[in-house]
Amino acid sequence: MNILIDLLPTIININNVEYEINSDFRTSILFELLMQDNSIGKEDKIITALELYYPVIPENINEAIEQILWFYRCGKEITSSKGNGKGKSITQIYSFEHDDDYIYAAFMDQYNIDLQDIEYLHWWKFKAMFKSLKEDNEIVKIMGYRSMDLSKIKDKEEKAYYKKMQELYKLPISKDEKEKLDEITVALLNGGDLSKVL
Repeated sequence: MNILIDLLPTIININNVEYEINSDFRTSILFELLMQDNSIGKEDKIITALELYYPVIPENINEAIEQILWFYRCGKEITSSKGNGKGKSITQIYSFEHDDDYIYAAFMDQYNIDLQDIEYLHWWKFKAMFKSLKEDNEIVKIMGYRSMDLSKIKDKEEKAYYKKMQELYKLPISKDEKEKLDEITVALLNGGDLSKVL
């Protein structure tokens, strides 16, 4: 899929049957928050995800979930990263729950889009705009602080500054939630089997 030449999907084809999929950005934000919520059990997550995305839930549940993941990834294939995903943990650099005001303000500032007032915005358009936010937006600065590898900074004052920024903008998350989030993030990004980590 190419956002420049292909029409963005609002219909999913499963076993030669077309199903409408809720393509508004809010649905996929809710899905991401759902996957990160450790208070919800595995089966409830799957049921809720199906209900979020499909007005009529397909009979083939496994394929329906695969299509959700494909849609959530904006139709992109997963490029393999170095290593096998073990060892080094994935740093969460944003949260739709905790950074909502920064993200809202960034869309207002850069695109003049009021995410409160807009009735519909396709998830893939939202993601393209989110990934392209300019460096002067506060959320982009914050994501930069969170993703910074302090071990690579030699200057003590600079390192102290960025450590302070990381503490200031640290996402509130427990160790157990962090480990689970790492597993879920890897599964979402690699199109893996969510049932193994939920």
